[in-house]
Amino acid sequence: MGHILCTAVEAVMPIILLILLGVWLRRRKLLSDGFLETGNKLVFRLGLPCMLFVNVYSIDSLEAVHWDVIFYACAMILVIFLLGLITAVLTTPIPERRGVILQCSFRSNSAIIGLTLAAALGGSEAEAVAACTAAVTIPLFNILAVIALSMFGKGEKKQSFSHILLDIVKNPLIHGVLLGLLCLAIRWLQTLWFGEVKFALNRELGFVYTVLQWLKTLTTPLSLIVLGGQFVFSAVKELKKEIIVSTLWRVVFAPVLAIGGAVVLGKLGWISCGVNEFPALVGLFGSPVAVSSAIMASQMGNDEQLATQLVVWTTIFSAFTIFATVCILMAMGLLNL
Repeated sequence: MGHILCTAVEAVMPIILLILLGVWLRRRKLLSDGFLETGNKLVFRLGLPCMLFVNVYSIDSLEAVHWDVIFYACAMILVIFLLGLITAVLTTPIPERRGVILQCSFRSNSAIIGLTLAAALGGSEAEAVAACTAAVTIPLFNILAVIALSMFGKGEKKQSFSHILLDIVKNPLIHGVLLGLLCLAIRWLQTLWFGEVKFALNRELGFVYTVLQWLKTLTTPLSLIVLGGQFVFSAVKELKKEIIVSTLWRVVFAPVLAIGGAVVLGKLGWISCGVNEFPALVGLFGSPVAVSSAIMASQMGNDEQLATQLVVWTTIFSAFTIFATVCILMAMGLLNL
C-alpha cells in the first residue's frame, strides 16, 4: 500500500511544488502582471500545441490503437460532459463560472499526470494503451473545452453554433493535435505503400523535432509557475461552492462513473479491460483537471481565478482519490503492482 501512495504522491507533488514556486515568486515580486499575461499567451499559443503534437506524433502506429477502450472512454467523456453541464447550470448563475465548472467535470490532466500514472501502475504496455487513448481523447477534450468556454464565456453574450465552430477551428491546441495525427497518418501510409517509413520528422528533420521537444519540456513548468503566480488564496471563500462542486466532479464522480462502468462492462465481456487497460483509465479519468484549462479559460473570457483554483485543489485531492481507486482495483484483481 505504501508503494501505491508513493506513486500517487510522486505523480502530483511536482505539480503542487511548481505552483507554490509561482506563488512565492509573485510574492517576492519576481513575476509581474505583464509577465503572467505574456506567459499565459505563450503557453496557450505555442507551448501546449507543441506538447500535444509531440505526444500524438510519438505513438508508434495507428494499428496500436485499442479501439474498444477508446470508444468507451470517448462515450464516458461525453456522458460526463452532459452531466457536468447540468451541474454547472444548477451550481451558479454566473455564466463565466459555468464554463469553468463544466470544463473541470470532464477534462483531466491525461497528457501529463495520466501518462505518468499509467506507466507507474502498469508498465510500458499500459503506457502504450494510455498514449493511444490520449491521441483520441485529447482532441475531444479540447473540442469540448472550446464548446464549454464559448457557451458561457464573454459575459451574458450567447455564442452561436458558427461562432463556437470558428473557435474550435482557430484553437491552437486543436492545431497541434491535428498536425500530430496528420504526421501519424502519413507515416502509416508510407509503411502501407513502401513497406517502410521513407521520411520521418524525427529522423530527416531531427533538429526541428528537437526544438519541438524542448518546447514541450518547457511548457509544463512554465504553465504551472504562471498559474501559481495568478493564484489568490483570498478568492477561496468567495468561490467555495464552485470549488467544492467542481473538485468533487473531477476527482470523485468522474472516476467512479467511468472506471466503475469499465469494471461492469469488462465483467460482461463488452469491452476488453484488463491489467493494461485499467491503468490507462485511472490516468485518464482519475487525474486532476488539465493545467491548460486555466490558460484556456483566461484566453476565452471565462473566470480565470476559479479555473486556477480548480487546478490547485483537484491536484491536491487527486492524490487521495487515486490512492483509493488503485486500492479498490487491486483488491478486485484488476491491477498488478
